[in-house]
Amino acid sequence: MTGWTVLVTGGAGYIGSHSIIELMSAGHEVIVVDSFVNARSECLKRVESIVGRSIPAYHIDIRNEAQLSEVFQKHTIDAVIHFAALKAVGESVSKPLMYYENNLIGTISLLKAMSNHGVKRLVFSSSATVYGTPQYLPLDELHPVGGCTNPYGKTKLMMEEILRDLQSAEPDWSVVVLRYFNPIGAHKSGTIGEDPNGVPNNLMPYVSQVAVGRRPEVTVFGNKYDTPDGTGVRDYIHVCDLASGHVAALAKLQQSGFRVYNLGTGKGCSVLELIKAMEAASGRPIPYKIGPARAGDVASVYSDPSLAAAELNWRAERGLDEMCADSWRWQSNNPNGFDSSA
Repeated sequence: MTGWTVLVTGGAGYIGSHSIIELMSAGHEVIVVDSFVNARSECLKRVESIVGRSIPAYHIDIRNEAQLSEVFQKHTIDAVIHFAALKAVGESVSKPLMYYENNLIGTISLLKAMSNHGVKRLVFSSSATVYGTPQYLPLDELHPVGGCTNPYGKTKLMMEEILRDLQSAEPDWSVVVLRYFNPIGAHKSGTIGEDPNGVPNNLMPYVSQVAVGRRPEVTVFGNKYDTPDGTGVRDYIHVCDLASGHVAALAKLQQSGFRVYNLGTGKGCSVLELIKAMEAASGRPIPYKIGPARAGDVASVYSDPSLAAAELNWRAERGLDEMCADSWRWQSNNPNGFDSSA
């Protein structure tokens, strides 16, 4: 396929920014729309320095249909990759209406703008949370969905259903849904990486902040799970591998249809294994304490990524050591994230 012009919603975020680099490296043009609620403009400046080109970026909340429509009028867009969403699991439990309104209304607004301008190719950023509590492992795309343990996961599942219904009603749409497992790591340059607002909700940025001295210790939530060391097991995937999956997914958009793929490594890693790997990467001790298990957490979640390998010709290539080395390079170079004044 020749290079496309791709609109990336949420392009200044963690996964979006890394995906832009992969997209542009593959010969695509990129336009960014972001509300900058959970992202920094500094991130896009650094992406521009990595790719050596300027990137058109619009400070827009995608719920604003009029402003979004202006972007579609100004540019000839071939496809959309939709990352923009609120994503903190704990916050979604305490503020469900905010999550349903932002994630669902934002997606519907985007789909209306796409439809109005004849753009019917979409890659959607979904999550393994749609599977709920695993009935079997590894999780493949045939595993039942639903039973989500938090409103964030429910919004992802609802958005998948909206897309499924739309493509069924209008068969000329081409939709690829990518269900992520646990992205970690950073670009090898060490100039962009995960920079959560406030206290990190995910394990790796918390571990990284302990390693760099911003936080005193890691709390490990539960150590009596039925896993090799009693701590929770997850499928961690390098964010650059995840990003390359989006480039692979674009090729599938040349044919209409609705497709779903897991993006993971197929390997489980426990909390303690991750902490030990990060200690090795950073050369620093990472103190931790055992806390009570959290409601809604499950013992093990990991993927069967074989469908993506077969149909997208995509595989995760980077192992845990590289994920940790890249995470540490980012964190040690940027101890306060993108906020160099902190």
